[in-house]
Amino acid sequence: MEPETANSLEEPAGAAESFYSRALPRISRFMFAVSVIGSAAAWVVYGWRVAAGFACGAAIAYLNFHWLKRAVNALADAVTQTGQRQSSKGIVLRFLLRYVLMGLGAYVILTVSPASLSGLFAGLFVPVGAIACEAAYEVYVTVARGL
Repeated sequence: MEPETANSLEEPAGAAESFYSRALPRISRFMFAVSVIGSAAAWVVYGWRVAAGFACGAAIAYLNFHWLKRAVNALADAVTQTGQRQSSKGIVLRFLLRYVLMGLGAYVILTVSPASLSGLFAGLFVPVGAIACEAAYEVYVTVARGL
């Protein structure tokens, strides 16, 4: 039996690092899928008003996720002093804009159709479902491929 070389130990680690580095794009795709399936299910079960609220909540949640990802990357760049630095005003503005957008969406839906408010709140939880899908996928890949 020959001893393991450094190369043979690095290959699985490199494959795992490559797989896990693509988690955020997969979560974004899972968010889209959960949004479409959730909107369709809400339409069938509760009607179009709740489905519209769910779709609005899912859109706000997707924007929130995207902006949060950008803010974390900007903060990491500022801390590590690499890449292009973004202005702190822009980071804070996007942070506050996320909550203003959620509040505005809730206000509009509440005044137009109070029944859709529950759909909006359910749609805001789309990232949770997407992260659960990603976790299940990572478990599956880890077991199936041995990463």
